[in-house]
Amino acid sequence: MLELPELGWFALASLVLVLTPGPNMIYCISRTLCQGRSAGLISLAGVLLGFVAHLLAATVGLSAVLMAVPLAFTAIKLAGAAYLLWLAWQAMKPGGSSPFQPRVLPPDSPAKLFRMGFVTNLLNPKVAMFCLSLLPQFLHPERGSVLVQSLQLGATQIAISGTVNSLLILGAAGISAFLSRSRGWLLAQRYLMGTVLAGLALRIAFMDRK
Repeated sequence: MLELPELGWFALASLVLVLTPGPNMIYCISRTLCQGRSAGLISLAGVLLGFVAHLLAATVGLSAVLMAVPLAFTAIKLAGAAYLLWLAWQAMKPGGSSPFQPRVLPPDSPAKLFRMGFVTNLLNPKVAMFCLSLLPQFLHPERGSVLVQSLQLGATQIAISGTVNSLLILGAAGISAFLSRSRGWLLAQRYLMGTVLAGLALRIAFMDRK
């Protein structure tokens, strides 16, 4: 089982991930602005199911690798740190756009909204790399089942993603209007995200396996 401080660090990383604009956020908010909150929440339900698919795929693969090749931890750790640094640059580089900018989309049925939310997350490289690069940093085979620990981390990620995206969907119209008047806040948000991601990357890169 994982300790609370470890879950806290992972929760922070998950929060940064969900607050960093990407395909999932853009899809859910776009649907909300075009079809209303119910469409956004249905899309989010599909996105969360996609998280489950990513989690299961990563858990099965990571469990096998860490059990068979202990030295693989170092390679995965460094790759994960490099990926977080890349995300930090993506957040801070000039020319970033806001997912709250209105987009013209045709109305879709609830079934299609759910299906597209699932596919959007399933094909989201940011989520796939997050699972593959960050999960291993918090796994401790010496404490017991890697599968149970992975599910514990996955439940944390899904809970945070669902909560934050639900709040963004419910307030999408108001946030969109606010950001249209306050570009400085959007810029500050991007730099904050980049700083936190870079800090997490450095912590992972210099963290020893216990």
